[in-house]
Amino acid sequence: MSGTINKVILIGHTGTEVKMHYFEGGGSVGNFSLATNESYTNRTTGEKVTNTEWHNIVVRNKAAEICEKYLKKGDKVYIEGRLKTRKWQDDKGVDRYTTEIQCSEFTFLTPKAEAGNSTVQTPVATKQEAVKEISKPQDSITDESSDLPF
Repeated sequence: MSGTINKVILIGHTGTEVKMHYFEGGGSVGNFSLATNESYTNRTTGEKVTNTEWHNIVVRNKAAEICEKYLKKGDKVYIEGRLKTRKWQDDKGVDRYTTEIQCSEFTFLTPKAEAGNSTVQTPVATKQEAVKEISKPQDSITDESSDLPF
């Protein structure tokens, strides 16, 4: 295989509120943490073990504003993106590295009723549901006089 792939898919719960940073040119960046869990039973002791992995999520511009508005701490979310490692220096001049998920797509998985809005009880539509809704033929457009079998 001659090409390479840098793709990450995560489903987890937000660990923090979205922290926004706005720039002079109108751009914005949002950051939040995401927790994913792995559970298994230890064969020797029989006890259930849960490991939590924390991920730094970075989302940009309009997507960041949507996340800030609708994502709350503890919400379940699907994240798709790529890994990016940044190098920076701390206050003492020591080189530090941070690995982040640069989010390209996301879907909210927590129903609105559970996210604190008790008046609406349906979950946020997923990307697939939205595509199905857009691609549905509308009854008002169909021409019943057509002889076509499809």
